[in-house]
Amino acid sequence: MIARAAANIPLSPLFGFSDEANVKASNSQKRKAALLGLGLDNEDGHTRITRGENFVLYGGSQDTHAVMQETAIKVNEQLAKRGKRLEDASPQELRDIIHDVRG
Repeated sequence: MIARAAANIPLSPLFGFSDEANVKASNSQKRKAALLGLGLDNEDGHTRITRGENFVLYGGSQDTHAVMQETAIKVNEQLAKRGKRLEDASPQELRDIIHDVRG
């Protein structure tokens, strides 16, 4: 019975946080998004890593890594043309952009 009663007690007052403070903190945090590219076909022993403002590409053969780089750059170009950031694009819109740039 004690465990059940304790389960109904909100944790925020126990740790000195109010629910209002938690809401303000979450509203002030900006959403972030990033693209992650993983290439799994590397056979030459090189470790390829490319970092951009909102993407990280890791691994792959030279050709695969080049395709990932081109795709990430073109996705960002398309988002810029639409006046959007990656964080602002819906999953459907992002999927459509990737499909378009990959041709």
